[in-house]
Amino acid sequence: MDHYDIVIIGAGLAGSLAAIALAREGHRVALVGPRPAIADGRTTALMDQSIDYLKKLGLWDEVAPLTAPLVAIHIIDGTKRLLRAPPVNFRAPEVGLEAFGYNIPNAPFLEILEKHEASLPTLDRIPVAATTFDFGELEARVGLGDGRVISADLVVGADGRRSAVREAAEIETFTWSYPQTAVVLNFAHELPHQEVSTEFHTESGPFTQVPLPGNRSSLVWVQKPRDAEETLRLAPEVLSRTIEDRMQSILGKVVAEGIPQSFPLSGHTARRFGKGRVMLVGEAAHAFPPIGAQGLNLSLRDVMTVVELVGPPAGGRLPADTGDRFDGRRRIDIVSRTASVDLLNRSLLSSFLPVQALRAVGLQLLSSAGPLRGLLMREGIHPGSALQSIKESLREQISRKRA
Repeated sequence: MDHYDIVIIGAGLAGSLAAIALAREGHRVALVGPRPAIADGRTTALMDQSIDYLKKLGLWDEVAPLTAPLVAIHIIDGTKRLLRAPPVNFRAPEVGLEAFGYNIPNAPFLEILEKHEASLPTLDRIPVAATTFDFGELEARVGLGDGRVISADLVVGADGRRSAVREAAEIETFTWSYPQTAVVLNFAHELPHQEVSTEFHTESGPFTQVPLPGNRSSLVWVQKPRDAEETLRLAPEVLSRTIEDRMQSILGKVVAEGIPQSFPLSGHTARRFGKGRVMLVGEAAHAFPPIGAQGLNLSLRDVMTVVELVGPPAGGRLPADTGDRFDGRRRIDIVSRTASVDLLNRSLLSSFLPVQALRAVGLQLLSSAGPLRGLLMREGIHPGSALQSIKESLREQISRKRA
């Protein structure tokens, strides 16, 4: 029976990045999971902190040609409600950055990760499903779909919303659903996007255009489920014109590409993010609507924490309480991000006038108050930086008074 330092279940973006990061540290790693049957048509906007991590892993030079920078983010209230918010513009130079991050197509990104996996001598790629788990006192054992059994000091569950690792570890989840479906596709357009992402807030959810290289963009269009079904049935030329109208023709003529995909929206958080020999990352631990480019960025912070906790190989077995320590380290970040995205999404759906008023006032403050907008941008890019900035400001004020 083959023994590994760490077995990672789930070979999507989060699992693949975790495997590469841990193998580069020198650990013997197994990445377990079948390859996707259907190419993922979505894109992922990775923020500045995540891009820095890709550079650290030696991946960025290959990924960069696929990407488009996000220099500015415009939020437009596209509702027809009585209380509407003014447009809000977030610009990277306001916080000293060339770009907030970069938009990356998922399918070719995963292909690059698979190539790097194959080049790492301490990483074994096992393209079958994990079928059984036994978390013992001395090690964890994983049964594979091809009949083999492997063992490990630690197991990382990166196997998505219906995580078998989470279930085997007897970790419960708090789950909720939304009356929404996300339609995703890419489209070409007549006018340049100027590296600007535009998010129209509508009564059914956000309609978000994100730049791709050239005169192309990706779209995440959150709708009511029945409306999403109708959108998927539209003829290509009708779909293209519908997108152009929704975009208020700010990018000129639109041509939809390929076949749109849809994903029902729901959310969940695990009651624990780690337990004993188990750590949960990505959607095995948390999931929420595609608002504010938080999904994979949050998952990458999971991965960073795994790598930091495990550390470089030091001889001997990895500690059996690593999962418990991981849970403590990740709790505040995950819970706060999940709550903020959920609150923003529900504020769009609410027909309750006071809720609409609070949302409009909040966006008005962001539009008019530069320091507040800058604080929010820094927090979105580097979690915890807003609190640190407030602490430093208070220290400066106290020092001045004492002087």
